[in-house]
Amino acid sequence: MERNAKLRRAISLIIESGYQIDSDTFQILKEASKRIDIEHLIRSIIEEAKNLQEKSLFLSRKLIEKKISEMRKQAQTKKETFMTGKERYRPYAKEIESKVKVLKNPAENLSARGSLENYIKYFQDRFRKIQKILRRRMNSVNSGSIRLALKAPPNSKVGFTCMLMEKRESPRGIFLHVEDLEMDATVFVSSQNPELYNRAQRLMLDQVIFISAVKGKGDLLIAEEIMYPDLPLRKPNRAELPVYAALLSDMHIGSKMFMGKAFNRFLLWLKGKVGNQRLREIASHIKYLIIAGDIVDGVGIYPRQIEELEITDIYEQYRYAAKLLEEIPEYIDVILIPGNHDACRRSLPQPAILRKYAEPLYEAGRFRFLGNPCVLSLHGVKILVMHGRSLDDVISTVPGMSFERPDEAMKFLLQCRHLAPTYGSRTLIASEPIDHLVIEDEPDIFHAGHVHMMSYSNYRGTLIVNSGAWQEQTEYQREMGHTPNPGIIPIVNLQSLEVFPIDFTLNI
Repeated sequence: MERNAKLRRAISLIIESGYQIDSDTFQILKEASKRIDIEHLIRSIIEEAKNLQEKSLFLSRKLIEKKISEMRKQAQTKKETFMTGKERYRPYAKEIESKVKVLKNPAENLSARGSLENYIKYFQDRFRKIQKILRRRMNSVNSGSIRLALKAPPNSKVGFTCMLMEKRESPRGIFLHVEDLEMDATVFVSSQNPELYNRAQRLMLDQVIFISAVKGKGDLLIAEEIMYPDLPLRKPNRAELPVYAALLSDMHIGSKMFMGKAFNRFLLWLKGKVGNQRLREIASHIKYLIIAGDIVDGVGIYPRQIEELEITDIYEQYRYAAKLLEEIPEYIDVILIPGNHDACRRSLPQPAILRKYAEPLYEAGRFRFLGNPCVLSLHGVKILVMHGRSLDDVISTVPGMSFERPDEAMKFLLQCRHLAPTYGSRTLIASEPIDHLVIEDEPDIFHAGHVHMMSYSNYRGTLIVNSGAWQEQTEYQREMGHTPNPGIIPIVNLQSLEVFPIDFTLNI
C-alpha cells in the first residue's frame, strides 16, 4: 500500500512538472518502485529532462531506463558496509557536492558602540520588522495605531500593533502597559475570558503583538484578541538528495563532565567503524555537522567553575577541541557558532569565536565560523541556528514551559518571531542599531542547544530540534533538579526532514 502511494505521488509529480508518460513507461516505473526510491528517481529524471536541448512532452523510455540503472548502481554501492577489515565503507555523502549558503550572519555587521541612540534604534527596528510580519496576518492588515485607538469613541472596535512594556495581574484581570512608535496606553484583559487571559499570562516583556480591543471609558482599552506574529502554515523546503545533517551543541570540552568516550564513539561512527548496518547507512549520508555553541567549557563562566574543570586553560581547551574535531571525515562540512561558554562577547548577537583563543581550530582550515544566531541554506533547506541562552528566560517566565521540553520554548520563540524577546533579563543583548534577533523569514529547521536536553517536534512546517549536550549532569543542574539526556545526537535527513536520534552513551 505504501509503495502504491509513493508511485501515485511520483506520477503526480510528473504531471505537475508538465510531462507525460505512456503505458509502457508506467509499467517500467511500477516495477522499479519495488526496488528503489521512486520519488527520488522521478525528481532526478525531471531535472535531467529540463536540461535537454530537445524538449518533449513525454519523458523518454531511454532516459528513464538510464536513471534507473544509475540508481541501482548507487544502491549497490551503499550496501557495502564496514563489516570486517576486508570490506569497504563507502560513504554516500563523499560523492555529493557541498551546497552551503550563509543567508544571514550578523557577526559581519556588529556595532562597537553601546550608545543610547543605538538602544532606541534597536527597539524601533524590532517594532517595524515585526509590525510588517503582523500586517501579513489577515485580521491585522488594516490595523491602526494607539493614537487612533485612544481617539475612537467609546464602545468602538480598534486594533493596533504594540510592544509590551509592563504587565500587572489583579483579581479582575491583567493590565498591559503597551506602546508603539508614538505613544503608550493601558489594555485590560479580563479574567472572565479564560482563553485570552491565559494568552496574556504567557506574554513576555518587550514582545511585539497585535491587539484587537474595545474602547472603554477614558483611555482604557479592553482586549478582545491578542495576536502573535507567529509562523504561517507552510510546506518546508527539502533537499533533492538524501543528504543528512548531524546537529550538535554543548560539548563543554575542558569540563570534568565532558563525555569523551561517547564523543569518540560518535567520531568512530562517522567513519563507519562502529554500529550495525542501519547505523552505518545513516552515517554514510552525513554531509554536514552543525555545532550550536559551547564547544568548550570556558574559564570563569560561573562561580567555582575551576573545581569542575579538567583543563583549566582556555587555549588548551580549544586545542583539545581541534584535536577531536579534526577526526571528523574531511568530506563533512563542519559549521561552528559560539555559545555563552565560548571565547567571545556574551551579549547577542555574538560574533564568531575569536581566533586568538581558538587558533588551532582556525589553523585546521576546514571549519566554518559563524556568529550566533545565523541562517544557513543546505541544499536549499533553510536552517536557523542559535545557541539558545534565551530559552532560560522563556522557561522561567512563560507558564507551562520546562527544561524537559526545550522544543516547546523554541516553538514559543517562533510564535514571537524573535529569538530573545525580553531585553535586560538573563540573556544579554547588545544595543545594536539593528535588531538581528527578529525571525524575519520562516526557517525549515530551527536548531538550538544550551539546555542539555535533546528534543524535537514540528510546528507549522518547521522542524524544531534542540540538540542536547555532551556533558554529564553538573552540580548546578543537580541543584536545580534538571536531569539532562546527554550523548544523544539528532541526525536530520534534509530530503525528508526525518530525525534519527542516536544514543552514543550505548555500545552501538
